[in-house]
Amino acid sequence: MGVIHIDHSGDPRVDDFRDLSTADRRPDRPGGRGLVIAEGTVVVSRLLASRYPVRALLGVQRRFAELAEDLAGLDVPQYVASAETMADVVGFHLNRGILAVADRPAPLTVAQVVDGDGPVAVLEGVGDHENLGALFRNAAALGVSGVLLGPGCSDPLYRRSVRVSMGHVLRVPFGHLTDWPGGLDDLRARGFSVAAFTPRPGSVPLRELRAHAPGRVALLFGAEGPGLTETALAAADHAVRIPMPAGVDSLNIATAAAVAFYELARGG
Repeated sequence: MGVIHIDHSGDPRVDDFRDLSTADRRPDRPGGRGLVIAEGTVVVSRLLASRYPVRALLGVQRRFAELAEDLAGLDVPQYVASAETMADVVGFHLNRGILAVADRPAPLTVAQVVDGDGPVAVLEGVGDHENLGALFRNAAALGVSGVLLGPGCSDPLYRRSVRVSMGHVLRVPFGHLTDWPGGLDDLRARGFSVAAFTPRPGSVPLRELRAHAPGRVALLFGAEGPGLTETALAAADHAVRIPMPAGVDSLNIATAAAVAFYELARGG
């Protein structure tokens, strides 16, 4: 273990890092899903501090030096290579200069995800990896306890989502509601009110939500464009809207979620 210098891209010891454009899907991994891949010193640092079991790192010498404190005592291979060799391995030039790969731990239960004091986000049909990553970054910044994924959501541990989230998807607890929308009843039994976000007229303005739901709130968001399904809307306790001028029908899902997270954090 420890520092290992790699002189040629064909070295089988760095196969976990090979051809990253296709490495997010691995038929030899459980469920056909690949390893968790962190890119850049900030995201790698967050991976090292997370519950995800790190397998190895690959990078240029300068980036390893920047992470020396985080790497102290870590007993996994640390492959040092030139930028050119690294580019040959991963399939493109990586400006961030360092990668780490980790295994996927056992998924969290709903009880573990909601074990906190803040609101939780519940998502339906959010299939865009960048939107999902941005939403996790906003959740980490604005006091959200966890994220629950309903049907049609993309994989939060997909490489692009991890990168866009700046590694916060590795820190914010998340899990899946496999019973949909019945799983919302489980949240209600745990003391949550379910607030579905929709631009429909007659919905409660966001700033008035606390008057209707003074306790813990599960904020329900749908995909950008189609929004929540009628099934999800019918299963919620409240329909909530972010007031906007006429002619503006919606916000990017990550932006809308950030506005909602901030308003709840501001209102206590």
